[in-house]
Amino acid sequence: MSSDQVLLRTLSCVSETFPFVPSSGSSPFKSAEAPFVDQFFLECPPQEGRRLISWGTMDLQGKPSSFEVSKTSSLVQEKTNKSQRIRHKSVKFEDNIPSTDNPRLIYINDPSRTNDKFEFTGNEIRTSKYTIISFLPKNLFIQFHRVAYLYFLAIAVLNQLPPLAVFGRTVSLFPLLFVLSVTAVKDGYEDWRRHRSDRKENNREALVLQSAQFKVKEWKKIQAGEVVRICANETIPCDMVLLGTSDPSGIAYIQTMNLDGESNLKTRFARQEATSIGFDGGKFSGLIRCEQPNRNIYDFTANMEFNGHKFPLSQSNIILRGCQLKNTEWAIGVVVYAGQETKAMMNSAASPSKRSKLETYMNRETLWLSIFLFVMCAVVATGMGLWLERHKDQLDTLPYYRRRFFNKGVKNGKTYRYYGLSMEIFFSFLSSIIVFQIMIPISLYITMELVRLGQSYFMIEDKHMYDSTTDSRFQCRSLNINEDLGQIRYVFSDKTGTLTENKMEFRRATVYGKDYGNSFPIKDPSVLDAGIAADSGGKRWKLKSEIAVDSELVALLHKELDGKETVAAHEFFLTLAACNTVIPIHTRSSCSGFTASQLHEDVEAIDYQGESPDEQALVTAASAYGYTLIERTSGHIVIDVNGERLRLEVLGLHEFDSVRKRMSVVIRFPNNNVKVLVKGADTSVLSILKKDSEVSGNKAPVVVETRQATQGYLTEYSLLGLRTLVVASRDLTDLELEEWQCSYEEASTSLTDRSAKLRHTAALIECNLNILGATGIEDKLQEGVPETIESLRQAGIKVWVLTGDKQETAISIGLSCKLLTSDMQQIIINGNSEVECRKLLADAKSKFGVKSVKCKNKNMKQKNNVEIDYLEVHGEMGTSNGSQGHAEGVMNAPLALIIDGNSLVYILEKDLESELFDLAISCKVVLCCRVAPLQKAGIVDLIKSRTDDMTLAIGDGANDVSMIQMADVGVGICGQEGRQAVMASDFAMGQFRFLKRLLLVHGHWNYQRVGYLVLYNFYRNAVFVLMLFWYILCTAFSTTSALTDWSSMFYSVIYTSVPTIVVGILDKDLSHRTLLQFPKLYTAGHRYESYNMKLFWITMLDTLWQSLVLFYIPVFVYKDSTIDIWSLGSLWTISVVVLVNIHLAMDIQRWLLITHFATWGSIVITFVCMVVVDSIPIFPNYWTIYHLVKSGTYWLTILLITIFALLPRFLLKVVQQNFWPSDIQIAREAEILRRPNHLRTKHYQDKWGLSHKPCGFALDRRTSHDQLDCGNWCLLEQSREGLRMQRGAIPANKAKVDGEVN
Repeated sequence: MSSDQVLLRTLSCVSETFPFVPSSGSSPFKSAEAPFVDQFFLECPPQEGRRLISWGTMDLQGKPSSFEVSKTSSLVQEKTNKSQRIRHKSVKFEDNIPSTDNPRLIYINDPSRTNDKFEFTGNEIRTSKYTIISFLPKNLFIQFHRVAYLYFLAIAVLNQLPPLAVFGRTVSLFPLLFVLSVTAVKDGYEDWRRHRSDRKENNREALVLQSAQFKVKEWKKIQAGEVVRICANETIPCDMVLLGTSDPSGIAYIQTMNLDGESNLKTRFARQEATSIGFDGGKFSGLIRCEQPNRNIYDFTANMEFNGHKFPLSQSNIILRGCQLKNTEWAIGVVVYAGQETKAMMNSAASPSKRSKLETYMNRETLWLSIFLFVMCAVVATGMGLWLERHKDQLDTLPYYRRRFFNKGVKNGKTYRYYGLSMEIFFSFLSSIIVFQIMIPISLYITMELVRLGQSYFMIEDKHMYDSTTDSRFQCRSLNINEDLGQIRYVFSDKTGTLTENKMEFRRATVYGKDYGNSFPIKDPSVLDAGIAADSGGKRWKLKSEIAVDSELVALLHKELDGKETVAAHEFFLTLAACNTVIPIHTRSSCSGFTASQLHEDVEAIDYQGESPDEQALVTAASAYGYTLIERTSGHIVIDVNGERLRLEVLGLHEFDSVRKRMSVVIRFPNNNVKVLVKGADTSVLSILKKDSEVSGNKAPVVVETRQATQGYLTEYSLLGLRTLVVASRDLTDLELEEWQCSYEEASTSLTDRSAKLRHTAALIECNLNILGATGIEDKLQEGVPETIESLRQAGIKVWVLTGDKQETAISIGLSCKLLTSDMQQIIINGNSEVECRKLLADAKSKFGVKSVKCKNKNMKQKNNVEIDYLEVHGEMGTSNGSQGHAEGVMNAPLALIIDGNSLVYILEKDLESELFDLAISCKVVLCCRVAPLQKAGIVDLIKSRTDDMTLAIGDGANDVSMIQMADVGVGICGQEGRQAVMASDFAMGQFRFLKRLLLVHGHWNYQRVGYLVLYNFYRNAVFVLMLFWYILCTAFSTTSALTDWSSMFYSVIYTSVPTIVVGILDKDLSHRTLLQFPKLYTAGHRYESYNMKLFWITMLDTLWQSLVLFYIPVFVYKDSTIDIWSLGSLWTISVVVLVNIHLAMDIQRWLLITHFATWGSIVITFVCMVVVDSIPIFPNYWTIYHLVKSGTYWLTILLITIFALLPRFLLKVVQQNFWPSDIQIAREAEILRRPNHLRTKHYQDKWGLSHKPCGFALDRRTSHDQLDCGNWCLLEQSREGLRMQRGAIPANKAKVDGEVN
């Protein structure tokens, strides 16, 4: 992961005299950088006038939390403000720099004065949405945000009007009330659980200082300004500034798992000035001025005034609500934020909601259905008007249009049920809407939610996506976009922790220009004893894990400190041990694994707790070479150097941040020498080394040679895929130290722009450094990464890697994971200005024949290409150098674009974005190095905003949050970096390799199921409505119905809903083995095979035919009979249910017992319901079903309807599957025949007339529909005879062949 991700939150070295306040940042060992590089590094300030450089353009943080993406520096904003599109609504940008205009005043141990204006909230929290009073109106208001619900509400209201009462008034409300009730019950149950959780949380108890004693008090009654005591393993009730702990140095260990998901311990410190408070007496006071409440959990800016002194407070001095106190007996703090104002509660907002692409297309088709509905209603209304005009003289004698009462009484002679021609037409139109209301399928929304819920259950329970190493199962955090997993075309992946394990191992080091580590691993016990266990007064330190060391480097470290190389090696490992925020943990170790000599000595095991795996690896390596960090307090550290304890006073520490990209610590040695030890990214540290002209005497050639050698080894390490870090140091003079101390104290107590001012201060000492060496850390690839990337590529998915590592490191990892191949032509864009970037892009486009694409306006046919290559590289373009043959070879080679974050600063502007887009989509691989979080989001949005392609972003850390939220589908990895990415994602899993199964298997299944589900629901409702439409046309446009009100309402809710849900959850067109074996099958989603406009219109034509058959066959059969209209209505009801269920059965791919129960059971349930309804005397259809079932004509009519209605569909399927089979159909047939292996042999292909072509061919739906895969199974232009034989009609003389192959 990148450096913006881990975000070191701990302080390690606090001096009473020169307290430090860390700037927000992350581990110095991460390779991800800010969105700008070399030219923006902080250089040494000018010495003239001792003036500080004004760094006003770098005063904002560049790190994201798990819930937000903070603004990067305003310098980057200046570069990227022309591209405001990356500020997507799904990514939150906040300025967390506090303002001094209105600071929060907290009077310590004086809550009444603190809250005298009642401006602060109490500590009671509420996560629930509703109260008993507000539940009904608020829930209904939320539900009616769906336009479809408003539509059905309008229908129900219209049906209550007497002139429009087509259905019974109660019956018409049933569908809407059912949907609203189900959703309300679900929401109510969820909110009841929230209320229960809130009560449990608010009623917890804590010790609060009251009347000079700590007394028990409920959490909800705690106020800002009160002093609270927390005991070991207790949860912190609110955000508190530490005043004291059980540790004399004021250190407290906390676990932030409930806040950010990270399980490793963090250190927090109480100010030394406050640890002398006598809490038992209760007679103390002070004032804290802090920033207003904000969401940034990784930053806190405040000052404390105590006993006449003013000193700064930072993020390391505050403990947040939800964290737990660990390895500390007690801690005491003063409440600064309570209740809803705590950082945890302010970060409780959910991730932005996403809608699936298929649902968007569904709304388009719903609009077409609305047009059909309007046309049908207009036809009925027009027909009604024409009919009334034609029979206007007969209306007095017609029962439904009698205009006068003829009976005696008060109504005699008055008009009856006739409102005039124009009003009758209008009422007829509205009545038709009521009759045809289910043309817009309200049940589809509930059905899709239930189907997605079922699909998510099976994804979660998939044992193949369970990670045993982290004990993490697959998580579905969003239920709205399951089907989008089947149409992904771009995967944007982080590298560290996503493609790699994020378990760092120290592999190589260069010290004073010499390389060490080639002899790893060494298991010589004598060497290990010398390097790992340092004898210290009879005590040995044993590392938790065994580290292999380089014998030559160990020998160098044990020499006398008289040579330059030895001194450099000493300072090198001293820097690794001292310049960090790692906390040593001492434990008594068992004798297992010890050598015979260790069994007789006092052995103590030591482990290191750090927030960065890189940092832990370097400190562990230093310990392995004899430099063991054994103690860390707020003002000093103790290092065991080969048996001798070295106590170093820490004067200050500048933590890593994404602007400086380095970390430094100022320490005073026992001989009063003061040094600054620095480590950081190579591009950062190399730019602040002592210049060659500043090196005097004979040292100049040595220094230059050392620097050049180090740079060479850095390149070598990067090519090996190692993560690099440069180590440097220098001595500080008294004048320099004094200047730094004054600036440091001023910056650390500032409430505004503290981070920027601390960076200015760091620039005073981080200059003119002497290089000591560099390190190379290995981060191994996760299991199955190369295979997964290769499968995704075969599936037509482009994989882009967005990383913060060096370019060489990223390229090396790209080669090892098969993202890059040796035959690819690499296009490298490393520009330092807008002009240079523009030239590089133009040259690359010209050289490789890349043409511009007007997205969404032309070349749309190229978007359907399986290989997803939007642009073709034309060989005839040629190049200016080399022969024509060589040029064509280069042109036709696959392209790989490699670009750094510095170039993206200039390119992500409107006038250059199109150039980058044209070049990027013509490449098979894009590798972005040194990118910041906002740039990751910008790259994703580059594709998302310019194409209709589905994008997926996958990462494991906080710096991936913006990318994950920007993409159509976000996947979080449960890795070493906490759960920030998981909490912002739509899906979460333990390993990158699970992405293969998620997309190729579950994604394919979900898309195929939901696509068919939507089309089937459209068909199911439309065939019912059209049947009613034909009936109305034959009944003088009177909007009467032959069906009972209950039959009309039950049709979508009960009669036909269950089979749809079961099929949507369980149906499978292919097994998971076939889908994984042949990734090309995934491209069916790219071609929209399961849901597209063509399928919609074909479905509607089929629906039209089936509705005509459904209506007219009973009419013709019973035209000369005396059957009443209700009997005919009962026949239509059961016929349409049988028809739609058999229609569904024809398309079911996988029959299970529950599928049989659902499909045939729904027909049985329909009969039962009709029998029950027809047995009620008050209904007009009383006893009709009993008369009908006795007649053979009744059953024959149902059979004829089913056969004639489905015959065209059946014939079309037969023709299509025989002459134009899809890849899915061929694979399914081979799967059913259980002979996939025989297709792999050349003997089979020659015998059966199959031709085998190279794997590079992409599937073309028009010409290569018989091709299945280009791995081992290629079926190109398969002959009709081959297809017939494959389906089982195999001649006898060829049966032997099949037997031999199998």
